[in-house]
This record gives sequence, structure tokens and C-alpha cells, in this order.
Amino acid sequence: MDDALPGRFEIAGEGLVHDLRDPGGLHALTTVRIRKRLEKAMPQEIVAHTGVPDVEDESEGIMRRPDIMVIAEADMEGEGSFDPRTLVAAVEIVSRSNPDNDWVTKMRDYPLIGVPVYAIFDPRTGTGAVLTDIHPTPEGPRYATRKDFAYGEDVTIGDWTISTEGLPRYEERGDEQR
Repeated sequence: MDDALPGRFEIAGEGLVHDLRDPGGLHALTTVRIRKRLEKAMPQEIVAHTGVPDVEDESEGIMRRPDIMVIAEADMEGEGSFDPRTLVAAVEIVSRSNPDNDWVTKMRDYPLIGVPVYAIFDPRTGTGAVLTDIHPTPEGPRYATRKDFAYGEDVTIGDWTISTEGLPRYEERGDEQR
């Protein structure tokens, strides 16, 4: 389907997620700025990867493609999807068209597949959150700790602190600017 239909596909707990548009514009600019800031702060053997492949947990039936995957270069070797348990962190930039994918389904799916840190940047509101400390609940694994931030503040993702100064915000318009 990836070759025949526009956008990108992920498999969530409740089934297929189809984002009709590939992220671009302000979404892409936010991704680049965060990636560069993380890589400047991290040791050389850790990267802030923004490409393919996906992260996949076949036993849970979940396949996701974070906007940024913080991962050791050594864990990128091999073929196929990345093991989500090798990620140091997943970073998502909320899209204007489908914010619940980042704030609801990924917040549920990432701890389920073992991603230890989940950072969300929301250009709609100029805020975000970093979620950590996976713990069991009756509904399944969840993040126990949530640290909210506003653009302009420093944010810690894993062991690294970066500035959120100058991250773009979506404009209040009717069109789909990402």
C-alpha cells in the first residue's frame, strides 16, 4: 500500500492508521531542529534518526514510524524493522490533521511495545510532554511520569536537555500547514 496510496501507514493497537499526507512544512522544520539539537547534545554513537525503517513489535501487532528515533547506531545494523526496545526515545511532532494519533494512540502503543521515553512536541499549542517510567496497569503498560513543557523552555529527553526556543508554531488558518 505504501507505493500505491499517498501518505504513510502505521499499525496501531486498533488497526491501520493512515496519515493521508506526508509531513512537510513546519512539521518537517520542527523535526529538523529537534534532531539537530539532540545530536549536538548526544554522544556520537547515539543518533536522532528520522528515516526508515519502522519500529515493530510483531507479538503486539504494532508497527510505528516515529518522527525521530533516538537509537544507538549499533542497534540500526541489520535488515527489517527496528526492535522498539532498542530505542532510547521516540519523538513525535503532532500533525494538525490527526493529533489524537500522537496524544492518544501512540501514548498507549509506545509503552506497550517497550519504548522507554516518548516526547511529544505540539506546534498547534506550543507545548509538549515527555513521558517515562513504564509501569503495568490493568489496561496494559503505561507511562507513569509526565513532564509538560512550553515552547521556549528547555526539555530533557532521556539523558539530554535541549532548548525549545524558536520551534515553529502552526498558524491559525483553515489550510493544512504542517
